[in-house]
Amino acid sequence: MKLPPLRALQCFEAVARLNSFSKAAEHLNVTQSAVSHQVRLLEDYLGETLFNRQGRSFSLTKVGERYFEEVTNSLGNLSNASQMIRHGKSGNLRLALYSSVAVNWLIPKLEDFRNQHPEIEITLNMVGDQPDYNDQFADCFITTNPPERNFVNQFMFTEKLYPVCGKKLWQQLRNKPLPDSLWQHPLLSVQYSDTNESLGDDWLRWCMSGKFELPKDVKINQFSHVLLAAEAARYNLGITLINNYMMDDQDRQQSLVRIPMHELNTGDNFYFVYKETRARQPDIMKLGRWLKQQCYELESA
Repeated sequence: MKLPPLRALQCFEAVARLNSFSKAAEHLNVTQSAVSHQVRLLEDYLGETLFNRQGRSFSLTKVGERYFEEVTNSLGNLSNASQMIRHGKSGNLRLALYSSVAVNWLIPKLEDFRNQHPEIEITLNMVGDQPDYNDQFADCFITTNPPERNFVNQFMFTEKLYPVCGKKLWQQLRNKPLPDSLWQHPLLSVQYSDTNESLGDDWLRWCMSGKFELPKDVKINQFSHVLLAAEAARYNLGITLINNYMMDDQDRQQSLVRIPMHELNTGDNFYFVYKETRARQPDIMKLGRWLKQQCYELESA
């Protein structure tokens, strides 16, 4: 069945609420005759009179009173649904991000965010290298692949890699020449990008950055994720390259030792991303400011 025109419903609601055709026209930014025309179209569609007209004065009929209540509720629901899709549910933010960033950097800090903003509940969703920037999945994102259009991309930090090992292994390395002493132990390699990297490419790039060669006979163990390699290093199974943000975790600071050698800039920048239409959403603005402060502390460390 055909529904009443939305414009006619808006005109009727405005006239009934403001008790004036002229004020309704001003509110809707149209002419008074246009408002009157839409109301008559609606009455013709319904087959009912919605207003008792007596010269310049008018009032809602009983049918009009009941209909006004229903229309008001329906338009309110439509507005709320539209605002929820556009801005998200107030007090609840869905943040999509990589698992390594979530586990090693963000989650340990979330207590501080909750203390500062107890009114905001954050739900975390994990993403791969190419997240789907869809409101149905998340309200905002932390990613190295920000969309080019219609989104705000707030720079967070640049990814850097440096070598670490467990404390027991460090006792064997300390006071020995670097990097030569590294090659006496297994190197734990991770594929840090979505390209077709070969075994040990991360270590090869780190060596090139330091202007020395990676020995061909060095033992290299491959891991599918930096979290696995970091845990292996923690238990003294070898030496790995980890992201700078991972050592922000106090547990890793106590169980891993940063080997005093150079960093490798991977070329990946992390961004806090959200739709331009949601740039003034208070919850997202609060989260953005808090993340900026955390990143400042990370870069300053």
